[in-house]
Order: sequence, then C-alpha cells, then structure tokens
Amino acid sequence: MWTIQQTLVVLKPDAISRSLVWQIISRLERAGLQIVASKMLAPSVEFLRWHYEGIGQLGTRKWEDLLNKVVEYMRKTPVLAMVVEWVEAVEYVRKIVGSTEPKSATPGTIRWDFAHISYTYADSKSWMSVFNLIHASANLQEAELEIKHWFNKDEIFKYELSYSEFIR
Repeated sequence: MWTIQQTLVVLKPDAISRSLVWQIISRLERAGLQIVASKMLAPSVEFLRWHYEGIGQLGTRKWEDLLNKVVEYMRKTPVLAMVVEWVEAVEYVRKIVGSTEPKSATPGTIRWDFAHISYTYADSKSWMSVFNLIHASANLQEAELEIKHWFNKDEIFKYELSYSEFIR
C-alpha cells in the first residue's frame, strides 16, 4: 500500500543566488510532487542551529566548527522553504535531489546537475560549507519534525491536482 507523505524541501543560498529556484521547483512538479506550502525567509542563527543539531556529533569541536559554517552559509541569502506531498514523498524527493555530497550524486539528480563540490574541497577551505543547493528531509520522522519547525499548520494547504485520481 502506498502512503501519501509530506516532506520538507529548502532551497539554500546557492540555489537562490544562482537563480536555480524555478528549475528545481519544475523538477519536483514534473515528478508529480505537489507543493502544499512555501515561503521565503531569513532564518535566525537559533532557528538554523535547531534544524541542524540533530545530524551531528554535538559537543565535539569538529562538529561545532561545521555547524557554524553551515549556519553562516544558510544566512547568506533568504532561503525558500517548501512542504511537498505525494506518494512516499520523503524517499522520492531524496532520489530526485541526490546524495548530500554533490560529487557522489547520481547523474540526472539536482545535485549532480547543478552542484559540483566535494567534501574534500569544502574541507580544504576553512570558510566553506558544502554548497549543495537543497535540503530534503532524510526520513519520515525527520520530515514531520522539520515541517513543524518551519511551518505553522495554517500555512500548509490541501487541494487536489487534476491527475490525483490516477494515483490515489
């Protein structure tokens, strides 16, 4: 049985600065994903630290240095946050987006096509985070927590797409 899921997608400063927003959104929509919420915002340091704290080794110097780089990177421009919905959306979006490290992404994914930075290169630059264009929730539990963090319930909409009857 297929499940309709929601997941968080955030277009990061490199996507905004490089004017890739509509190309990325177009890929998500062409794949059948439904955007049920979106907003542009400039997240605070505290907001971003909460968002990223679950993915690292808190308390270690290396993690704190990386977290600081990521937060600084995510504050360079506003970001575009979206909630997308569809059949098994979390896994589907992750496949469309590609590996977190653009160099390791599969050809045809968003990160492969538009981002070309490796962990090694980013690590060699003391000021740099991995510029990888887009955040996509890693699993359903993370998606639920992140959506609540980025959006209020009244900012998420329900509506039917013309082809919904062929999927649901």
